[in-house]
Amino acid sequence: MYLKLKKCVNEFLGLGTLVRVVTDKPVVALTFDDGPSPDYTPTLLRILEEHGALATFFVVGEKAARYPQLIQEMVSRGHCVGNHSWDHPSFPTLSGLERRRQMKQCAEILPRQDPLLFRPPFGHQTVMSRLDARRMGYEVVTWTAMAGDWQDHSAARLLRNLEEKIRPGNIILLHDALFSTQNSAFLDRTATLQAVQELLETYSDYEFVTVPRLLRMGRPVRVPWYRQGDRAWLDSLKTEDALTGSGSDPAATAAENLAD
Repeated sequence: MYLKLKKCVNEFLGLGTLVRVVTDKPVVALTFDDGPSPDYTPTLLRILEEHGALATFFVVGEKAARYPQLIQEMVSRGHCVGNHSWDHPSFPTLSGLERRRQMKQCAEILPRQDPLLFRPPFGHQTVMSRLDARRMGYEVVTWTAMAGDWQDHSAARLLRNLEEKIRPGNIILLHDALFSTQNSAFLDRTATLQAVQELLETYSDYEFVTVPRLLRMGRPVRVPWYRQGDRAWLDSLKTEDALTGSGSDPAATAAENLAD
């Protein structure tokens, strides 16, 4: 009874979070978080194009500002770009003012797309942070299934994680980068790229679409989605820059990879 009441209140207040769409059509939305990455996003864009697939990229503003040519490339190829905050903090740990600043600062460097999409970092969300997103006009999108590619898994393992989840209307979470992690080995996206390649080949009877297109193909399912992270785990994370100490020219790297 309590869960039904909670669901009704969330629907009445417009606080539901999109997790999938009810449809009979063989369509799935692939979504990629934490990019763009000059090392991996260009290859991913080529894989998607080779298979006629479109995707939604929930990008971190700090990285999008560093690699604007990758954002332009996503849009020019027909992909959707969503807001994933400025520098990927867990929103329940922030004040409302700081949460709104995170979303606004990221939005300022992204191309305007309709509808406005936001995915909270780590999928962490409270009622108050969901209200902040609604106040700023965002459709909050999480996922139906995740590959678990923030860990050091093989492409075969990632595919096994998803093989029962490619179903009409589902939204799949993957990462073309990791903004922060505990282990530098997890930053390598090679297994994710291989898994995406094999996924698109295996499910060639499916159409892979952007989240906005998915929304037009069925009935959206929005649920109460409230999660918070363990503070000790969050404190243990290190950013990609801190782990790699890279001194390369990021813009030059991105341009070189796009040209390949």
